[in-house]
Amino acid sequence: MSKLLAKSQKNNPAPNGQVQCVTPNSANWEYVGFEVYHLSAGQQLSYNSENTEVCFVLVAGQATIKTAQQTFSQIGKRLSPFERIPPYSVYIPPHQQVEIIAITPLELAVCRAPSQGNYPARLISPQQVGVEQRGYGNNKRLVHNILPETEPADSLLVVEVFTDEGNTSSFPSHKHDDKHSTQETYLEETYYHRFEPSQGFALQRVYTDDRSLDECMAVYDGDVVQVPKGYHPVATIAGYNNYYLNVMAGPVRKWQFSWEKDHAWINTSDYANKFK
Repeated sequence: MSKLLAKSQKNNPAPNGQVQCVTPNSANWEYVGFEVYHLSAGQQLSYNSENTEVCFVLVAGQATIKTAQQTFSQIGKRLSPFERIPPYSVYIPPHQQVEIIAITPLELAVCRAPSQGNYPARLISPQQVGVEQRGYGNNKRLVHNILPETEPADSLLVVEVFTDEGNTSSFPSHKHDDKHSTQETYLEETYYHRFEPSQGFALQRVYTDDRSLDECMAVYDGDVVQVPKGYHPVATIAGYNNYYLNVMAGPVRKWQFSWEKDHAWINTSDYANKFK
């Protein structure tokens, strides 16, 4: 199995409900941390943000989230990410003790990155999430910009993407791994995958120009793909819709990337005009 693939522990969760845990240490990188918790109705989770900023994303279910100063009461609307409506999220600065109380069965994603503590805790409501359609033909997907670079945070970028069965996503292939380039920023990235129906899978490839890294993974429901560098397209399988939650972070909080030259033509009007 690829070292870039973190398998879901949803069939054997930790006592606190944790089913995924990617840390900078486990991923052998510097910035991104990512966790997922499955909580039953009434279950509580105590969480400390330590030296990181945290974006709690309610992937599915309802909850109350409390800090010492604020209470975000009974938030959450969708009971499945495949309802395709924007989620509720909560941004938390460093050194905060947080209590999460699940009102319904809760699927909670925890997105983390280093922070100087420049911004206060806040609710990110569905109305504040930018919604856009990207691509054409078999490269179409729906995007929810939860925490884009236009919104305040020190390091984190958070977005979720819905890709219909048989379509590609994160394509044309692009990368953001060069700390010294004027064309791109260095951003580590995780992909948290879900499928409808849940027994489905997709294929995700992570590769560099020189192919010193070239991995292709079968990704199942609840798995996480870690992208330390290189291109990282996703291809869905007929019959199974795909959702993924992306977390990105690096030294510069900007999503600036380079297309792989061989496939950049997919962005051209010649390709797009086939579907008009």
